[in-house]
Amino acid sequence: MGSTKSTGPRRAVIALAFLAAALVAPAAARAESGVTGHGMTGLAAEHVTVQTKQGPMGAYLTDGQGRSLYLFAADTAGTSTCEGTCAAAWPPLVTTGAPQAGSGVSADKLKTVARPDGSMQVVYDNHPLYYFVKDAKAGDTNGQGLDAFGALWWLVAPAGSAITTR
Repeated sequence: MGSTKSTGPRRAVIALAFLAAALVAPAAARAESGVTGHGMTGLAAEHVTVQTKQGPMGAYLTDGQGRSLYLFAADTAGTSTCEGTCAAAWPPLVTTGAPQAGSGVSADKLKTVARPDGSMQVVYDNHPLYYFVKDAKAGDTNGQGLDAFGALWWLVAPAGSAITTR
């Protein structure tokens, strides 16, 4: 006849495997895209493209996958002041190579600057660039005009200025 041993431990192992998969898959997807939660930017891509997208507030900068890029009004002289919990909510756009200018972007305005952790953040017209963690998909602009971590966050116009329309 069949075994009379308890299946409790087996069920526990299966439940843990599903839990691990549920936690790892979203993090892996964010790392592949260069955006992760908890203040981490994941593995920086060697080739990062900055391009433009047209939206209700006009043309603004995005990464190569169409995810919105923001500037932080507290940053000065091309240096990021967003670290720790700030960078967890507003992950910096980082790269291991030279950033590439896509459609509508001036290549001469693109450069990188070293962050305190040694990663290289993409800068456009002297503004370090960031994502917003509540932008779930390409084209989302949920961070536009937010006042967080001591200053305002704005989308970036192709000219390099802040788009201050809400």
